[in-house]
Amino acid sequence: MTEAHAPQQLPVLFLTEPVLLPGMVVPIELDEAARAAVDAARASSDDRLLVAPRLEDRYASYGVVAEIVQIGRTQTGESAAVLKAHRRARIGTGVTGPGAALWVEVEEVDEGLDDERIPDLAKEYKSLVIANLQRRDAWQVVDMVNKVTDPSTLADMAGYAPYFTEVQKRELLETPSTAERLETLLGWTKDAIAEADVAEKIAEDVREGMDKTQREFLLRQQLAAIRKELGEDEPDGADSYRERVEAADLPEDIRTAALREVDKLERSSEQNPETGYLRTWLDTVLEIPWNVKTDDNDDVDGARAVLDADHHGLDDVKDRIVEYLAVRARRAQRGLQVVGGRGSGAVMVLAGPPGVGKTSLGESVARALGRKFVRVALGGVRDEAEIRGHRRTYVGALPGRIVRAINEAGSMNPVVLLDEVDKLGADFRGDPAAALLEVLDPAQNHTFRDHYLDLDLDLSDVLFLATANVVEQIPQALLDRMELVTLDGYTADDKAAIARDFLWPRQLERAALDADEVTLTDAALAKIVADYTREPGVRQLERLLAKILRKVATKLAGATGQETVVGDESDLKEYLGRPRFTPESDERTAVPGVATGLAVTGFGGDVLYIEATPTDGKPGITLTGQLGDVMKESAQIAHSYVRSHAEALGVDPAFFDHHVHIHVPAGAIPKDGPSAGVTMVTALVSAATGRKVRSEVGMTGEVTLNGRVLPIGGVKQKLLAAQRAGLTTVFIPHRNEPDLDEVPAEVREAIDVRPMTDVAEIVAQALEPTAQGAQAAA
Repeated sequence: MTEAHAPQQLPVLFLTEPVLLPGMVVPIELDEAARAAVDAARASSDDRLLVAPRLEDRYASYGVVAEIVQIGRTQTGESAAVLKAHRRARIGTGVTGPGAALWVEVEEVDEGLDDERIPDLAKEYKSLVIANLQRRDAWQVVDMVNKVTDPSTLADMAGYAPYFTEVQKRELLETPSTAERLETLLGWTKDAIAEADVAEKIAEDVREGMDKTQREFLLRQQLAAIRKELGEDEPDGADSYRERVEAADLPEDIRTAALREVDKLERSSEQNPETGYLRTWLDTVLEIPWNVKTDDNDDVDGARAVLDADHHGLDDVKDRIVEYLAVRARRAQRGLQVVGGRGSGAVMVLAGPPGVGKTSLGESVARALGRKFVRVALGGVRDEAEIRGHRRTYVGALPGRIVRAINEAGSMNPVVLLDEVDKLGADFRGDPAAALLEVLDPAQNHTFRDHYLDLDLDLSDVLFLATANVVEQIPQALLDRMELVTLDGYTADDKAAIARDFLWPRQLERAALDADEVTLTDAALAKIVADYTREPGVRQLERLLAKILRKVATKLAGATGQETVVGDESDLKEYLGRPRFTPESDERTAVPGVATGLAVTGFGGDVLYIEATPTDGKPGITLTGQLGDVMKESAQIAHSYVRSHAEALGVDPAFFDHHVHIHVPAGAIPKDGPSAGVTMVTALVSAATGRKVRSEVGMTGEVTLNGRVLPIGGVKQKLLAAQRAGLTTVFIPHRNEPDLDEVPAEVREAIDVRPMTDVAEIVAQALEPTAQGAQAAA
């Protein structure tokens, strides 16, 4: 505890800095106020005065009683005094005294040396101070600190420490307890040592980096001198690049731009960071095949034969490629411009479900034309710079994928396949689909400018083929620049032909089997197509064929000269297990209130069952099955139509006193679109009348509140799905009748397609007759 001493009256001297602690001896310059305090001390208080810090917001509460040791002048001639601080004192009230100085009543305080923690704290603090001084090579100060035995004096020596601020030193002055001062100093000193460690580490790293840079500079200078003595030029110097540019076959504007960059390279030193950028840019420009083009195949019939040999069906895209080739051949015969220029390019997008051969078709097109082929995968690309390149000021900058594709192809007229263009992303780095607008516009891409090259690149003779699963996910502005060729999937006969002619031979080769070792009958192949796969493409079909051949290879591993025949249902069950897909329309429509609709997804056409049933509760409808907003609106429209036309449809108005639940199974799959409107109307009428929907009937079409059937999309894909599901009658909107021209003949022969304009007619033909329905209900 602190003990009070007798109060004293002393003149006071306020100092902004330094902060004086007991035991310190410091010189101060004497201004007018300091001179008055010193004179008063010498005249009336035995050369003693109180020195306290000057604070902006208040008067100091503590100071030190100091003695005037000497008065004189500084080297500049200014008056000065040397003061020695003795004890800490608490400042009391102001009093009157002689002279012009301010006098106060002060009370010296005891510093609480009886605290039992002090020896341990003093020992720890002393060791920290000595360690810090040794790091600074202050050995004389180390000896001085070693001689100090009084803990209070040791703590107050912190007033000399340069790493403590004036604020910290004032806090020490205002802390009479020696133990508290030592605890505070321990924390501050540890922080100061930690900061010093970090500063030394940074300084060491900087020093090492400078030493390494200087060492590399000296070594490079020595290497240059050695090469000069040996008569060797430095590789890839500016002179070397100038020779390469002048020798390269470059267009005149490209040559001018490249020589301008060579001039910059010649003016730059080896230590200039821009030198590396210039060399990389020049290397990229020299790698581009500016004037290299392959000759197109002028044999139109031969090109069609190549396409037919590689792919079954796909007549639309084959016809478009042959037309493109025929026009180029005709222009060449008449001596007209064939390559390059505004609007001379061709850009097509092949849209269709997975597995129909979109990606592999690009390679076949290149082979038919006699061009180089390069594939650019765009799925998941989110950075606009991936298409247009990075500015070359960035570290690691590269040209975009289009320029890299040209480099990879080695010619200026390759076939470039932009795979999965509907799966481009967009984020804060830009929209790559927007960057493709210039690339895929035949009216603009003859002057395509990559950010990295910053030169005009003529893409007008490149044949761009893009692939997509969902056309709606392609931005409209981008889709408008491309010719849309739709690949809607294969019929059962197409799949069987593809499996027989393409997939089976390929899988035989991969399984190391010969045709005389295993035979697949037509009946077995037809059953695989019908009962084991239900897809628009043929990927799953090929996997099943591979599975059969793997099991055959395993069976033949221990036998010789034995032929395996896969011919009937029992054989398929052995190799593939039970059929995964069987017709289920009969089962699903066995009760009233269930209608069969047709839909289109990213995986092609599909069958959609819609269920409706009345329940107890407040009149209205409940919708389930993870439906989108448009499909929910279609259900509301269907309910309103049936309610307003109940008498004409044979529906008891009392039916609408019940709550109606409409459900679309496969609830884990999101569904949307207006084309289920007629199906919902049919399901509601079936549930209301108790008449079942004919199991062989499917339907699609948007419905209005007055019962009109509006056109929808994807007719071909929906009819293919209906064929796969075993449906024989399909109702479509009358305005979709022209779309039937695109449907394969075997599908039109297998399905009775009925164009309709009024949903009431669909309901009348889709429901079973009244007597049969009543008998079934009974």
